[in-house]
Amino acid sequence: MMLFLARRTAALVVAVLLASFVVFLIPYVTPGDPVRKIIRSRVAGDAIDDSAVQALAAQLGLQDPLWTQYLRWLGRFASGDMGLSYTSRTPVVDQVLPALWVTLSLVVMTLAAAALIAVVLGIAAALNEGRAADKAITAVSQAFVAMPEYWLAPMLVLVFALELSVLPSAGWEGPTSAVLPVAVLALRPASHFTSAVREGMLDALGADHVTAARGRGLSYFHTVRKHVIPNGLLPLTTLAAVWFAGLLGGSVIVEVIFAIPGMGRLLFDGVLNSDIPLAQGAVVVVVGLAVLLTTAADLVHGLLNPQVRMRHA
Repeated sequence: MMLFLARRTAALVVAVLLASFVVFLIPYVTPGDPVRKIIRSRVAGDAIDDSAVQALAAQLGLQDPLWTQYLRWLGRFASGDMGLSYTSRTPVVDQVLPALWVTLSLVVMTLAAAALIAVVLGIAAALNEGRAADKAITAVSQAFVAMPEYWLAPMLVLVFALELSVLPSAGWEGPTSAVLPVAVLALRPASHFTSAVREGMLDALGADHVTAARGRGLSYFHTVRKHVIPNGLLPLTTLAAVWFAGLLGGSVIVEVIFAIPGMGRLLFDGVLNSDIPLAQGAVVVVVGLAVLLTTAADLVHGLLNPQVRMRHA
């Protein structure tokens, strides 16, 4: 098991370093003078003459080898110095942290709603395998996937905000502001979660220890509650973390449509305005957190799953 932990931790470090290096290269691979871009991200003021550029480049070490600049940039980033936004001329970290909190709140609510739907539908489908209820639930969950966010979001706004006037159409002012974006974002993961819960439940129902429990006289209800449901829900741990990671950066469309000041909207604004420091900060934070969560889910799944523990013992 220690070997499994060491491998996953090493993979986490390598993935974060590779992602950060790719982000660090953005000023060098996009059009324009990379030195001026980097100076502009660290020094307030737009009018910088050539002599000032050369002086600041030497002062900031921008003539050093690329790997030296990367390590220095990574150290500053780790200490919270993400540079200055081109558009607002304020520290990027002051924009990233509030946006991250908004997106985390949105993602947590989305996954909670998706998991609740999936647990109810997945268990019901598994306990009625092959029957009409199972087929209906499968059809409904598959229909969730066929509803893209860029179509569903305007439809819900049209119905619930404009026609019925029961929910706000945009903004992030209170609990009601989260209802429509959560509904839009939850359907797709709910579909995948439902399938995972159904398959996990069916595997658990066919396990030897479940048959043995029934042979000892344990009722069907108690067998399902004690032995089937806990094991059947195990696949949700890794799957939910993967979706958590994906939603952190994948909620761009929904955050833009509903004017939610989260990481997706921040990244969209950074790219739209060619605000390199803002885009760098948003990407590194999202990717780093996504990799961390996915790795943590793998570790938790490995600790909870006896087969994984035995394989890496």
